[in-house]
Amino acid sequence: MPNTYHQIYIQAVFAVKYREAVINKEWKSQLLGVIGNLINETGCKTIIVNGVEDHVHCFLGLKPTVSISELMKTVKAKSSKYINDYHLTNSRFEWQEGYGAFSYGRSQIDAVYKYIANQEEHHKKQTFKEEYLQFLDKFKIPFDEKYIFNDLI
Repeated sequence: MPNTYHQIYIQAVFAVKYREAVINKEWKSQLLGVIGNLINETGCKTIIVNGVEDHVHCFLGLKPTVSISELMKTVKAKSSKYINDYHLTNSRFEWQEGYGAFSYGRSQIDAVYKYIANQEEHHKKQTFKEEYLQFLDKFKIPFDEKYIFNDLI
């Protein structure tokens, strides 16, 4: 549509099912590249994708015609299919149900980029669960703790 302008920055965060630490350093960069490409294929713009053994952060410019829920559904489904097709884990790989999505302004891009780029160091001091709950608190998102994480039974 002519005369339509947008600037929407989103950080999406999602975990491996049961927060299992199965994203291996040997193929992690390959996976992050696949996720970045999947985001770009939707018409959104990948800024950075990074993570550690049990979760991933995606920072992106959202195209207004793409819903966050459809984007995450596509990214998670196709990236887990990639992992399973190439037998990158010892058992069937799945992402945990759900995700977090947090919005940012243009002035915050550098700080968010650096935060995501520094995930390895960051998680030497804080667990993913602590980080995620901190995001929910910072963004004043009400939640029921029983739905936050599925623990391994």
